[in-house]
Amino acid sequence: MDASLPTAAESYHERVNERARLIGMNHVAIEVGDLEAALELYGKLFEFELRGRMSRMAFIDMGDQFLAVSEGRAQGPDDGRHFGLVVDDLDAVLAAAREAGLEAAPSGLGGIDIRDPWGNFLQVVAYSEIQFERTPGVKRKLGIEGLEKSEKARRQIRDRGLE
Repeated sequence: MDASLPTAAESYHERVNERARLIGMNHVAIEVGDLEAALELYGKLFEFELRGRMSRMAFIDMGDQFLAVSEGRAQGPDDGRHFGLVVDDLDAVLAAAREAGLEAAPSGLGGIDIRDPWGNFLQVVAYSEIQFERTPGVKRKLGIEGLEKSEKARRQIRDRGLE
């Protein structure tokens, strides 16, 4: 066992001043073979705005987070490695993915597994079912002020002390 990690007898709170606290995710970066084709494809799956763009990179805005898409993928398809995206309408994503001819199926965990043409493995879940809550400003920016959490998600949020 890694001696730098807290043990059962040594709680996180006893060691909190010794390291930085992980408090969120700013972005995830993926690689694709063709940036223009990727933006076109992702535009069929999701409504989004670009936060910025460079010659071989684009930044898809998700409120206070973003997805960095970079041209130049050289490795093979992802197996278990994946990243999760949160959407307001899971059924619309599944329909769009199938219409685009992508490998897409229910994950068995309440979401959808999608593999893009470059081998990226996306797990897509509904906002109503996840344990994080967007701030009012982010909800306003994304146009999701009316989205509600399911009772199961609200219970999980309560049980974790996140209300």
